[in-house]
Amino acid sequence: MMCNDARLLLHAYLDDELDAAQSVAITRHMHSCEACTASYAQYTELRKALSQPSLYRRAPDALRAQWQAPKSSTAAASKPRRRLVGLAMAAGFVGALLLVAPTWFYLWQQHGANTNQLADEVVSSHLRSMQPQHLMDVVSTDQHTVKPWFEGKLDFSPRVKDLSDEGFPLIGGRLDALEGHSVAALIYKRRLHVINLYQWPSASTASASVATQWHGYTVIRWTAGNMNYVAVSDVNEADLRKFTLAFQDDVTTPPMR
Repeated sequence: MMCNDARLLLHAYLDDELDAAQSVAITRHMHSCEACTASYAQYTELRKALSQPSLYRRAPDALRAQWQAPKSSTAAASKPRRRLVGLAMAAGFVGALLLVAPTWFYLWQQHGANTNQLADEVVSSHLRSMQPQHLMDVVSTDQHTVKPWFEGKLDFSPRVKDLSDEGFPLIGGRLDALEGHSVAALIYKRRLHVINLYQWPSASTASASVATQWHGYTVIRWTAGNMNYVAVSDVNEADLRKFTLAFQDDVTTPPMR
């Protein structure tokens, strides 16, 4: 884990909001990074200082009375009737939509949940890969070395590209798992940042690229040539989009959205 990653997670670590993998990654990073350890100590002291009882001030009675005062029924009755009619029409429209399209509504909910779950798994895997000796199983900048390494380890052949001319050099690969699938993880660099690109077979031939911001990381997923692809990194979204477009340049893929 790099300092930029750790600083994004220090507050969540302090509040015990990280999953087990992220917590372990932060703890190990602070064992070897004095700067992040000092920042964490400062946040801890600040949290203690802000929780002191002496900082509490009781609101004036007049102000508390305003908070607790019941709303006037007269004021509620004076609201324009057309607003109530508009609300009723909107409620009726939503009800009708749910009646005529319950399957669509269910699938829409499931899609959102699955998107968040996949993004959470991908970011957690990315953070685990930042731990010592976890980033790569095969270390090489040569696509003709990385691609054959996966043979016999997966039931598919991953697509590997050399993107060094576009500013994203390949540095290696490893085996990983997402959503219960064994996946190929290719590791690229963008200056000092690491990009993990996961891929595994898909029943779909192609789908548009979708970008998601998740816990300070950008996750971009798409499908092409019956393969799922997910790229994740702490680089800015523009750079990660540039990376995915460079990887897709000779494969027919719907436009990014």
